[in-house]
Amino acid sequence: MNNVFDFSKQPGKELKRIQFDNKKMEPLITVVIPFYNDKQYIEQAVNSVLNQTFPCFEVLIIDDGSKDEESLKKLQEVSKIDDRIIVFHKENEGLAATRDYGAEKASNSSKYLFFLDSDDLIEPTYFECAYWTLETNQKASWAYTDSVGFEADEYLWNKWFDSEKEKKQNDLVASAMIRKDDFNLVGGYELREKSVNEDWNFWLKMIANGKFPVRMNFYGFWYRRKENGSELAKSKENKKRALEIVNETAKKIKKPVKAIQYPNYSYNWEKPVIEIESVPKIKVKKNSKTNLLMIIPWMIMGGADKFNLDLIKGLDKNKFEVTIISTEPATNQYVQEFSKYATIYELPSFINQKYWTAFINYIIEKNNINIIMNTNSETGYTMLPFIKSSYPNIPIIDYIHMEEWYNRNGGYSRDSSAAASVIDKTLTCNKNSERILEEYFERKKEELGTVYIGVDEDIFNPRNYDKDSEREYFKINKKYVIGYICRITEQKRPFLLLEVIKELKKTRDDFVVLIAGTGNLFHKVKSKAKALGINENIIFAGKVSETQKFYSACDLTFNCSIKEGLALTSYESLAMGVPVISSDVGGQNELINEDVGIIVPCLQKEEDILDFNYSEEEITQYVDGINRIIDNIGDYKSKCRDRVLSGFTISQMVRNMSNLLEETRKNPNKTKIENGKRLSNCTDILSELVVRGFISDEEKYKWECKVYNESFGFEQDDYKMQLFKDKMWERAWYRGLIKLLQKTGIIKVVKKVRGN
Repeated sequence: MNNVFDFSKQPGKELKRIQFDNKKMEPLITVVIPFYNDKQYIEQAVNSVLNQTFPCFEVLIIDDGSKDEESLKKLQEVSKIDDRIIVFHKENEGLAATRDYGAEKASNSSKYLFFLDSDDLIEPTYFECAYWTLETNQKASWAYTDSVGFEADEYLWNKWFDSEKEKKQNDLVASAMIRKDDFNLVGGYELREKSVNEDWNFWLKMIANGKFPVRMNFYGFWYRRKENGSELAKSKENKKRALEIVNETAKKIKKPVKAIQYPNYSYNWEKPVIEIESVPKIKVKKNSKTNLLMIIPWMIMGGADKFNLDLIKGLDKNKFEVTIISTEPATNQYVQEFSKYATIYELPSFINQKYWTAFINYIIEKNNINIIMNTNSETGYTMLPFIKSSYPNIPIIDYIHMEEWYNRNGGYSRDSSAAASVIDKTLTCNKNSERILEEYFERKKEELGTVYIGVDEDIFNPRNYDKDSEREYFKINKKYVIGYICRITEQKRPFLLLEVIKELKKTRDDFVVLIAGTGNLFHKVKSKAKALGINENIIFAGKVSETQKFYSACDLTFNCSIKEGLALTSYESLAMGVPVISSDVGGQNELINEDVGIIVPCLQKEEDILDFNYSEEEITQYVDGINRIIDNIGDYKSKCRDRVLSGFTISQMVRNMSNLLEETRKNPNKTKIENGKRLSNCTDILSELVVRGFISDEEKYKWECKVYNESFGFEQDDYKMQLFKDKMWERAWYRGLIKLLQKTGIIKVVKKVRGN
């Protein structure tokens, strides 16, 4: 995760306030910002607050007796930026007292307090997500996100909440949204000594009073680490006194508390909620733009995800405003990239599935959504009829990358066809998938279309790379290089590749196969290559971040997948002037013609994907194809790049998608509108459809939660230990009850009942 996180992308560098239609609203959140001689960072901190996607807040900046004239001047400038900002001045008392002072000044209408130090920052959706998570988890007392440490020390802070562990070390972050009533119940921070771990002590006070948090699993809080002068550094200097205070508070914790921690699966057949009454009806000021809501599974970096990113990156920002909702638990390593071009809500990171329909309805209303696009989200497909019944005039399109017969007998093509009555336009990444939708799934031809995903011809340009240097980097000493780049999984048939190498090696030994990628079969493939005696003709490069260098080192690339839509690697390879030999699956033959590569018939059925015994005929055709390309390598290479430029670039994809989105928005399918209106009378059935979708997704969703938690070290053993601790507490409580019953004589009755 760290290797793709960009610590320079700090929120609040610029003021980007969202304009709302609503007149000044009563604040629901009071933001308290203690200030003390801070001319350097206060404006960025305030910007990060004013940039929030949820406007129902007030900002109280509490000056704790600053003496620096320039800082006070800066504070005065900042106070004029927005009429929600109020500045108070007081005598110097320290951080805890200043926060308590701010809490006392909070408006009566505020339900929540949010404390932000004047040098720290928050992401734009923090308040909106925290408000929703606390309104839908009414028993929780505060909500916080994972944290980014930045400046002098850069790190990502993602810790599993454990109230027993918290007594010994502070794993909680400084800033959180806190219920005002609970804050007042425990007496606030209360400490009047300076720099004595007041944050840690406050959380322990909350726990001692039986209060528990919600941990939202996205990086919403940025904690500035300075070389010196921070409250944390000062607390370390006062370590002895700080620990005395903390330990005294920790002793008051008589019972552990358990947090709500996302992602998790807690659905139990409850009817989805359509609206949360306590959420204010806010609305972004209308404009003439196409306001697109994209529903996607996640933000990792497969071919489908790259298409999503390329699309929102390329859309004209003067014409389009994009909101993205993701539906699968995932690390979402590329969320920062997506956030450059869209507002992002990762539903599994902050809200229970029961409330997803309510949140989507809220976003549609708030952001004036006028077109919806679903791509590769099973949950999205389940919800589309429900959404259409509420918003019949909003057109819906979807984008499909391939049909998968081994996945629910069609995969997303099946999902799309099931919801066809509410989808205006279904787009595919190749003509073959479009044909299958029409012929097999009986879709209407006029409601289908193909938009090729494309490649960035400027990034994938062979002129920018030196083949000899790249070959030296990969330690290649053979004349010809065959590239194989993909996830090493069953779909890609890597064991067929090994059989092809074994056969090719019988007639020539002037080649090496450069394998880039990892996957569940990676280690098995390495072992098999060794067993076949071909490992000397293979270089396992693992995960390659700059794939352009990989292609530059290759003479041709190899794809023997049993299933593809139209492989991104084929686009990239041809753009780099490297011919491709590929199985004839999906739309591969629409891009790879006889001038730039060779298409080989796939002689294995999809249902036999786990059968690793391949026909001699298929192996031989790949061997012959490789030899043919190598023997005519110059002719093939000379035409590859022109093939991509003729109609397979990202810029062409964006232009086609942009036109389709605008046209569909302006001229929605009237039949779909009528279908939506009719569905408005079937909300109970549609609601049950959503319920069954969540339930059928249970095992996969739980597995994704497990994978996510384990990726951060929250292994199942840790979780089981927490359950064990909870159970031991219950047993201790039970033993105490038995002793009490023995003293009173009631135990005899209990024994008699148990005996019966």
